[in-house]
Amino acid sequence: MARLPRLTLPGYPHHIIQRGNNRQPIFATAADQPTLLDLLEENARKFDVAVHAYVLMSNHFHLLATPHTADGLPQMMQAVGRRYVRYFNDSQHRSGTLWEGRYKSTLIQTERYLLACMVYIDLNPVRAGLVAQPQDYPWSSHGHYTGRRTDKLITPHALVWELGNTPFAREAAYAELVQSGLTPVQQAALTDATLRGWALGEPDFVADLQKRTQRRLTKISAGRPVSVQKKMPV
Repeated sequence: MARLPRLTLPGYPHHIIQRGNNRQPIFATAADQPTLLDLLEENARKFDVAVHAYVLMSNHFHLLATPHTADGLPQMMQAVGRRYVRYFNDSQHRSGTLWEGRYKSTLIQTERYLLACMVYIDLNPVRAGLVAQPQDYPWSSHGHYTGRRTDKLITPHALVWELGNTPFAREAAYAELVQSGLTPVQQAALTDATLRGWALGEPDFVADLQKRTQRRLTKISAGRPVSVQKKMPV
């Protein structure tokens, strides 16, 4: 079966996963994570993409981002991917691919899943057993939203501003969200939709979204399409 074109629409948040080839490490020295973050920040500005959250793991990274043009997100990911591979190969005296093919992504419903996706991203190092608490992990946007540091890559989504009337109130509310965690259903939905490329949201949201693109947004039900089924005689 031919793979679907990647789903990208301007004005909507997208959850993105880029993995290392064969799950191999994509970072080897202390300079590598800062280099990738600098490349993301430079190209997010260049291609008009607002990055709301991120985490850099040993062999992959996650982003939550809203592109403001139709081509902004793929252009940003292509530019970052190519330049980081060139940098990494030069520094490690290696050649060949670093990434596992195309990045994976899904478009998500803001009101239902944006904050949940941020929590999902922050908790990745905890789920992987790297740290006990998300604030202990240095390579994520968690510190930005909990007031521990300012991250130049991050553009907070408008929904984050609704968490409180002051920076302290927003930081406390966000930290509480992360501590509350996700339900297994939320976690599975965010993982599955991103890896498979389906839009993630309530049925009305997905149906309305389908009017904006010819690209299929949900999995086809099992069985032959209705259009090719023959009518049985009465």
